[in-house]
Amino acid sequence: MLLPWELIILLSLKACLADNTRHGPVFTQEPSDSVFPLNTDDKQVFINCRAKGNPPPHYRWTVNGRAITAESGPNYSLVEGNLLITNPHVVNHRGVYQCIATNTFGTIVSREAKVEFAFLENFSGKPRNTVSVREGQAVVLLCGPPLHYGGTLFYSGSSAPHNLFFLQQDARRFISQRTGDLYIAKVEASDVGNYTCAVRNMMTNATVFSSPAPVVVRRDAVMGEYEPKIEVQFPDALRVSKGSSVKLECFALGNPVPSISWRRADGNPLPGKIKINHSAGVLEIPYFRPEDAGVYECVAENSRGRNVARGQLLFQNVEHLHWLHTLRDADIAIDAGLQWECKAMGNPRPTYKWLKNGQMLTGRARIDAGKLTISRISLLDSGMYQCVAQNEHGSIYASAELKVVASPPDFTLRPVKKSTVVQRGGEAVLECRPRASPRAAISWWRGGQLLMDAERQTIMDDGTLRITNISKADAGRYTCVARNHFGSSSSTGTLVVKEPTRITVPPLSLDVTTGQSLVLPCEVSSDSSLNPKFKWFFNGKAIDFSRQEHFEMIGKGFAGDLMVRNIQLKHSGKYVCMVHTEVDTVSAAAELTVRGPPGAPEGLAVTHITDSTVQLSWGSGPDNHSPVTMYMVQARTPFSIGWQTVATVPDSVPGQMMHATVKGLNPWVDYEFRVVAINSVGVGEPSTRTKQIRTKAAVPKVAPVSVSGGGGARGELVITWEPVSEEHQGGEDFGYVMAFRPVGSSTWIQTVVASPEASRYIYKDDNIAPLTQFEVKVGVYNSNGEGQFSHVVRVFSAEEEPSEAPSSVWARAASASEIEVHWKRIPPGSSRGKILAYEHSKNCISESIKNIFLILSYHSLNANFNQYRC
Repeated sequence: MLLPWELIILLSLKACLADNTRHGPVFTQEPSDSVFPLNTDDKQVFINCRAKGNPPPHYRWTVNGRAITAESGPNYSLVEGNLLITNPHVVNHRGVYQCIATNTFGTIVSREAKVEFAFLENFSGKPRNTVSVREGQAVVLLCGPPLHYGGTLFYSGSSAPHNLFFLQQDARRFISQRTGDLYIAKVEASDVGNYTCAVRNMMTNATVFSSPAPVVVRRDAVMGEYEPKIEVQFPDALRVSKGSSVKLECFALGNPVPSISWRRADGNPLPGKIKINHSAGVLEIPYFRPEDAGVYECVAENSRGRNVARGQLLFQNVEHLHWLHTLRDADIAIDAGLQWECKAMGNPRPTYKWLKNGQMLTGRARIDAGKLTISRISLLDSGMYQCVAQNEHGSIYASAELKVVASPPDFTLRPVKKSTVVQRGGEAVLECRPRASPRAAISWWRGGQLLMDAERQTIMDDGTLRITNISKADAGRYTCVARNHFGSSSSTGTLVVKEPTRITVPPLSLDVTTGQSLVLPCEVSSDSSLNPKFKWFFNGKAIDFSRQEHFEMIGKGFAGDLMVRNIQLKHSGKYVCMVHTEVDTVSAAAELTVRGPPGAPEGLAVTHITDSTVQLSWGSGPDNHSPVTMYMVQARTPFSIGWQTVATVPDSVPGQMMHATVKGLNPWVDYEFRVVAINSVGVGEPSTRTKQIRTKAAVPKVAPVSVSGGGGARGELVITWEPVSEEHQGGEDFGYVMAFRPVGSSTWIQTVVASPEASRYIYKDDNIAPLTQFEVKVGVYNSNGEGQFSHVVRVFSAEEEPSEAPSSVWARAASASEIEVHWKRIPPGSSRGKILAYEHSKNCISESIKNIFLILSYHSLNANFNQYRC
């Protein structure tokens, strides 16, 4: 039974909860420190403040902690939350202002805003006394500026006697921008006149002038020389904030006029950014940094002496307040606990205070600096809270709204799941999560029976019902009942029990060879009412069958086999068949090992290069699941056709050996090498080829072949051979050695042919008889020495022309188009040289005239012939 006041609170809270857009005020624009110029045209000043909220907030303002009301005067009025000040007064309306926004959920106050007004009053009209000085003496004319606020700039004007002009500052004259006073280090006759101090307000642009101060120079005496006296100097210690600009003034009186210079006491040079103006009287340091801190000295010097003023600039690391951790709105159930924490950063370290609805927080809340704790929240704790962090440089505000929720149990948003399907032998989890404040007590019912904790069923602390080792008998309707002291509610769901899914034909681990195809089976048994869905994973990633040409899922219903076509090495790995139903998920895995030819050996290196051998070493590449049985070494030269297998030591390099010596190489030849691994599957990819290397030079190892000769002119021995290829020359400066001797002689005649391309040599000696038989051999050499000679062959020297002509020449007709010519052969030994052949000559005069033949003994016809048919 609810009390009437509880029903009223409950109904109002439910109305608030029904519209979740309703909230307390939040500032979108807050007042800030401002300086307003008071010109004759400015009659109004706006101080901005704007907040959002639902319902819309209304506004109030305070100045210097006092509320602004109708009694505060007609100058104040509100314009949509903004404060309008009409005809502001420099004294009456300056101060610290705060905006206050309120709606039905609470109140918040804005940050404090200091408001000032820039103004400049007039000088007093009282005449100024005449200043009488001697020439060479120093003088100081006091400005005595009127009351003012805002940036000011001081000038001094001189009238001589009626025209006013602004005084130019130099080494002798200086105007202090702190006081407006005019300093003249050494008076001259030209300084006579009336001096006026002019003050300008930089914000209002107003300028006021003092009464003139007459200056006269006495003629009775001249001031003697004296040492500098510093009259304008900076403070002994000055704190400067990071990034700000600081100006130091320094000016000295003296005769002669002193010079001003600046320096650092520690001897370090002045920063390059420093500006020195007004004839060195002003030192300005912009953008002040820690390294700019230190003791600065102003040195005033003339011929009579020197004086030094010094002061220390202290770096003040003022870190403006900012939030590291702020507040968030909270919806807290009644009787629950609340803890808020705000944290700000600043230098000096900030302190904290807490406000509720714009007032200092008191009562049972526990405050520990930036931490706020409230135990057992009640409805009275609802409202707007603010954490204020403050130090000597200002304050910042963080706001949040606390809503206290109180309601009976309600399943509208989170009812018990209508149907929960689980497998037999599995576990059922039925959640009961009504919305209630305070938290509801939960009980579970099945039919009319109250469920209690038992061996297989447990009611968890959060109201969830957990049933393990589910059987068919557990199927049915379950009801959750929730109660608190505001009411009760219930929600019902159904538990459906299905037979579990099992994989009856799982995939098996296999070893395959590249290029093959296979099928990995996956068949299940499941509840007939369920529709199993198959999904395959490869090495942890789901297979996208639309983008994989090698994979295809075949089968339907309770089978989802995976076909893998044209298997590649990249297909080695773990395959998982996952089957998902409405009630469970099962999976089975298999390892697929793909064997292929080995990968390329790695890190091939060449060492120990000789004229005919090199040593190779390498690292093993991937064996692709089949051990390497042997390695094969291949080489390539500019003379070879592609890669050729070369001889090694050992002859067959076993798979466990990662080095070999290549033998049988040609000297002085550029080689490239590569290594190929072989396993039981096949020959693998070759390694990366080595850089081109050249074997060392050696004497030639190959002698010329096809040595022969003969012919030529009388007295010549012609020797021919097949040139040795560049591949077998073995080194630089390659050439041939000719060796020959007449048959029967024991002495060889030798000569050199220096051209490696030569294939013919002619030895001339007129004393050589025709057809003298010689023994001939051809050798080779290079810069390393002589190589082998060819086999000895016999070659005849050149012949001599025949000394006798054929005789008994006659001819007869053989046919209508042929004649037959006859002659007598020259007997052997009757003519010089050996008759090799006969040559005929034919001159056909005409068809009607008999052919005339001149028969000559020559090589054209075989020497054994004695007839010829034409």
